Amino acid sequence: MANLKGIMFNQYAGDGLNHLIEELQKKYKPKKGRRFHHNNITYEISRPVLNENCLEFEISSKIPQDELPTDKDLKTYFQEIKKVANSQKKKPLSIEMENIIWDSKKETEKEREYVKLLYSYPLEDLYDDQEIVKRSQALANGSAKEPLPDIPGGFTTTGKIALMMVKEKVQEYCGSHVATLIEANKRVREKLKK
Repeated sequence: MANLKGIMFNQYAGDGLNHLIEELQKKYKPKKGRRFHHNNITYEISRPVLNENCLEFEISSKIPQDELPTDKDLKTYFQEIKKVANSQKKKPLSIEMENIIWDSKKETEKEREYVKLLYSYPLEDLYDDQEIVKRSQALANGSAKEPLPDIPGGFTTTGKIALMMVKEKVQEYCGSHVATLIEANKRVREKLKK
């Protein structure tokens, strides 16, 4: 059973991911739900999930099958994306190729392959005690860059700061992973076109 800390962190991580999705949908082409489109590839960011003492989220991107004539090309594309993702400082917990059969109008089926990356962060990695103290002191002496927003569920200044940090960190981490995936898709496509 999740504790209050986990529930609150999950809520503010969700807020952070929602804000990131809005930014990405403005920057690129928006799609329905939690998705956006860039360079003929659809990307999606899941909602966060609390798993034991870790916060998890998935990001995925459609594999451009129309550019990959054979199954071998498809598998090569996936392996190249996997290589790039695993070369990052924070590696995904898992990397899978997922096949989705989609029928929008019950008349035609569309089969699509996706790269799905699962990231997991211990709750303690989403805030910093020293930074909380620093921000709290800045608020107390009036030197804070911006006032602390009203945060439902945060009853103390330090609690509110911790929840804001969770939102900021999740946005930062996921934004970095999405940027890596976009760049990986770009590089792998260029490499396979040669």
